[in-house]
Amino acid sequence: MSVSTPHSDSGYAQLFSTVAPEDFGRVAVLYGGKSAEREVSLKSGQACLHALRDAGVNAFGIDVGDDLLELLRTEKFDRAFIVLHGRGGEDGSMQGLLECMGIPYTGSGILASALAMDKLRTKQVWQSLGIATPAHAVLASEADCIYASTELGFPLIVKPAHEGSSIGMAKVSSVEELIVAWQAASSYDSQVLVEQWIQGPEFTVATLRGQMLPAIALGTPHTFYDYDAKYIANDTQYRIPCGLDAARERELIDLCARACEAIGIAGWGRVDVMQDEQGRFWLLEVNTAPGMTDHSLVPMAAAAAGLDFQQLVLAILADSLEARG
Repeated sequence: MSVSTPHSDSGYAQLFSTVAPEDFGRVAVLYGGKSAEREVSLKSGQACLHALRDAGVNAFGIDVGDDLLELLRTEKFDRAFIVLHGRGGEDGSMQGLLECMGIPYTGSGILASALAMDKLRTKQVWQSLGIATPAHAVLASEADCIYASTELGFPLIVKPAHEGSSIGMAKVSSVEELIVAWQAASSYDSQVLVEQWIQGPEFTVATLRGQMLPAIALGTPHTFYDYDAKYIANDTQYRIPCGLDAARERELIDLCARACEAIGIAGWGRVDVMQDEQGRFWLLEVNTAPGMTDHSLVPMAAAAAGLDFQQLVLAILADSLEARG
């Protein structure tokens, strides 16, 4: 893993939490869960839990399982730090449960969480507002694969509609490969998307407490920024500053801010974007509970804004004190 030297900016000073650790009360860090992203969530949750405890916050962890309702009834706590990735934690269901129980929580609300977890409906919202996202089709049969290849051409990328961390994704260059990739993706999700392949650099932009953080440019020798490149490989490159000139970076950040506003993102999140060979930006997806591991992107962006990991976690938690709109 290679990371360029980050830079800080005094304009990010308002992101730092001024809340005394004891004012958060008792905090439950919700992590793990039963989604395909469980292993990443376990690492994220442990990192956040340690950071909160080191900061003096009265925090404890809950590995979310079948006994969750009983734990929520018996454990007394004042707010929840959600670092569950994928279904069951990032899709609005956990947010709805906590709201029914009157427990404040970090991150986006029910609607934004559900929308962002659904790649198809996220794209439909962006398209309705004229925000650029790659052309796509929904796959449910071999006939759909043949039709999509005719309409979209090759290469294409196949994605389960409700998974994160690039799980189940594959780049394809023929109808035969597309059918195999659709069948594989279907093992993760009954709804499978196929998108036009955008050739060019990938960027990610995080948002924290209503402010966009510095953009990160991603580089990998893999075919795309897949699960291994995200969490395991040491040859992935991250550039901060991202290498764009000031005007293009501002364009990218403004686009990501519009993307977040359209979905209703609150607290924190991360938007993934491709830039094509003509320099145009194309939105891929938005994550409402991004990874917080030693390979994760939001901590890198926060560091570039002058926040260390502990300060980032406290800033995310501090947002849970704000009333929801």
